[in-house]
This record gives sequence, structure tokens and C-alpha cells, in this order.
Amino acid sequence: MPPSDEDKRAGRAASLEDGQPPRIVIIGGGFGGLAAARALTRTRASITLIDRQNHHCFQPLLYQVASATLNPADVAWPIRSLLASQRNATVLTAEVTGIDTAQSVVQTDGGIFPYDHLVVATGATHAYFGRDEWARHAPGLKRIEDAIEIRRRILLAFEHAEITTDADEKCALSTFVVIGGGPTGVEMAGAIADMAQHALARDFRNIDPAAARIILIEAAPRLLAAFPEELGDYTRRALEKRGVEVRTGARVTAIEDGVVKVGDATIVAGAIVWAAGVAASAAADWLKAEHDRAGRVRVNADLTLPDHPDIFVIGDTAAVLGADGRPVPGIAPAAKQMGRFAGELIAARIGGRVTQTRFVYRHEGNLATIGRKAAVVDLGRIKLTGLIGWLFWGLVHVYFLIGARSRIAVTFNWLWDYVTFGRRARLITHPSTTPLGGALAARPTVDAAAAAGDSAGSSTRSAEASWR
Repeated sequence: MPPSDEDKRAGRAASLEDGQPPRIVIIGGGFGGLAAARALTRTRASITLIDRQNHHCFQPLLYQVASATLNPADVAWPIRSLLASQRNATVLTAEVTGIDTAQSVVQTDGGIFPYDHLVVATGATHAYFGRDEWARHAPGLKRIEDAIEIRRRILLAFEHAEITTDADEKCALSTFVVIGGGPTGVEMAGAIADMAQHALARDFRNIDPAAARIILIEAAPRLLAAFPEELGDYTRRALEKRGVEVRTGARVTAIEDGVVKVGDATIVAGAIVWAAGVAASAAADWLKAEHDRAGRVRVNADLTLPDHPDIFVIGDTAAVLGADGRPVPGIAPAAKQMGRFAGELIAARIGGRVTQTRFVYRHEGNLATIGRKAAVVDLGRIKLTGLIGWLFWGLVHVYFLIGARSRIAVTFNWLWDYVTFGRRARLITHPSTTPLGGALAARPTVDAAAAAGDSAGSSTRSAEASWR
């Protein structure tokens, strides 16, 4: 018979009387998990942070790795180094396979770890709305590996176009489709346009990269649904000024190798990027907990799992309502606030103190960059666009980077890119499985509607808000 909550609390009390520090396990080394660990720095707890990767990734700038502006090391740091000075924290690289709430243990491929308090901050992954087979043809952008793969596909498309002698194939290889009109999709489309028109413009002899066709597809009536309508309209105009074809209010019906089907139209592309939606991790299954349609665990006002006051679920993994009754967005500031709240609440409990028991989200604004010298910023009453918005966006992102080295490196790279229109990170680091030339031999030809820029669109959903 599994122990009751009373039995578990009695066991914890006994361990504390024996002088053993409380055991706190944190699953996930993202924004939320790190914030929780740091909030527990001054406690006498024994903290174990488990992540399947050894690094923390600054996801808001991943699109710049995918577009060859930044190197992976500019936006990622070893978790061990981030917590090296925190003597009560141990970092383990392992894959979590389950959580036994009855026995209060976390199960991993490297062993079983008991806990007195558990923080689940496992983040989110790509959502293909029941069409998971699309993933291999249209990678999303959540990890360093995703960014490197997208960069590889974009650069290889230009390389293939340079060597082929077939005019139709050359045109198709120079076509890039981004699916999803949230911040990630907007930023990715603008970055590809900047890359093609500036960074690569003089590098090729048989093609004109500046003539590349970039198509941004969104199912909603407008871009950036989480932003005010005027900022969404500005974003569309700014992208179209860069030559990006923006298609809203439409649906993707199929994605195959190098092919996007939009209704009855077909677009043949050199690379396809998915930015249309996110889904929570498998935490709800591990916890056998109630969850929403996106898989986010429904939690109490203090971010604890119902009937399990020792388990906190935070960040993209949790379904949390703000003071206005609307869901707290799955963005970096929200995850950091939740992590800090959970850590401080655990610290208060360990110290026998009474503290606030309701998480209150403080919205710090929405930001999205469109490209060089163009961004949108929504700070409530204050709204910024254009160069001023772009400078503000850059300052905010540099400020939130971890460590002086990263701030200096990113600032230098941005300044260099601004002055020279260059891209230092234009490396193809994985071998191509598609032979040069004939890359589209097995693909259907582009129909007349698609070639003419038919306004058909995709089955996407803006499931993102602000800077993630």
C-alpha cells in the first residue's frame, strides 16, 4: 500500500530531525529550473538538478543561430558552470523516464532519485497538431540541434541551387517556407530575408540569393496574435518591404520532403521551418495529472500539483491563470518568475516561515524582431517600432544573456553584422544526405497558383507570445 501524504510528511520530519538536509529535485535546466535552484542558494537543502542535456539554451536567440548570425556557444552555457558556485546544488545529465509520486522518487535512465520537494520544469516541444510525420520535413526551433539543422538546410539549399543547371530547380531551391506567424516565425522569416539579401548577396556566381523567395504562412487572420493589432499590421508591412510573402488566414494540408501543400496549391521549397505551435513535455503523463489540450499540467494557485503540496510544476509545463483570468504565456520571463516563486516558497517552508501562497504573474511586455533595424515592442502604454524598437529589443536580450562573455560576444557579433552585413557562422556542419543537383527530381512541379503567389495559407496556430 503506497504511503499517504501524512506518512511522507512524517518521513520528511524524521529525516530533518536526523540532521539530513531536505532533498530537492529539479527536473529541467531551462529558465524556470535555474531560477528555482538559485532561489534556494542560501538554504541547507540538497539540490539535484536533472536535465537530459548538459547546457542551458537561451531560446529567444536560437533563430539567430539558425540564420547563421550567432554561433551555438553564444547562446548556450554548461549548466554545471552556471551552478558551479552554488555548493548545495548537484547537476546530473540524465533522461527522466517517470515520476513515482507514491514513493516520492524521480526515475531516470541513470538511477532513481528520492525527493522531499520536486520542481518540474521540463518546458515544451514542437506541436504538429496530430501530424507528427511532418517533423522530419519541417523542423521546429527549440534546441541548439534544431537551429544547426535549420541552418544546414538553408545553406545547403543555396549550395544546391548554385550547382544545378535546371532553372525550375534553381528557383524551387531558392524558396523558403516558414509556417507560423508568432514571434519565432516572424523572426525566422525576417532573418532568412536579411541573410539572402545582404550576407549571401555577393558569395554566389550562378544564382542571386537576394532574389530568394521567402513565404511566411499563418492560419490566423493576422501575425503576432498576442500583440496589439497595430503592431501586427506593422510587422506585416515590414516583412513585405523585405520581400517576404505573408499569407494569413489559410491552412497547410500536407508537408512532404521539400513540399508544402496549401489547400490545392503546392509550394516546392529548398527548406521548410516549423514555428506554428508548442506542446508541453510528458510531465502530465509522468505525474498522472490533469492537463489542458496542450499537455500543460493544471496546478494550484501556488504552482503545486493538486493533492501533492511537495510537487511544483512551472514554466511551459504548467497551465497557470493570471490575475486577469487569462493563461500565463509560455515565455522566458514567466518561467523565471515561476521558478523564483517556487524556490522561495520551498525555502520558506524549509525555514519554517509563512510566505505568499499565490503566484502573481507580472507581465513585462512583448518583443519581437523583424530584421535589421526593425522590431516591435509592446510595453502596455508604450509601443515601439522600427529602429528604436530594434535597439530596445537588442538591449533587453543582451541584458538577459548569462555572463559577461556572452554579452560581449553577442554585442560584437551584432555590431559586426550591422556594419558589414556579414554572417560569421555560415558553416554546414553535417553531411548532406541529398546529392548536389537533382535535389528536386522526385518532387512535383509548382502549380500555377503557387507560382503566382496564391494567397492560400497554412494550418498553423500562433501558440507563442513575446520572447521565449
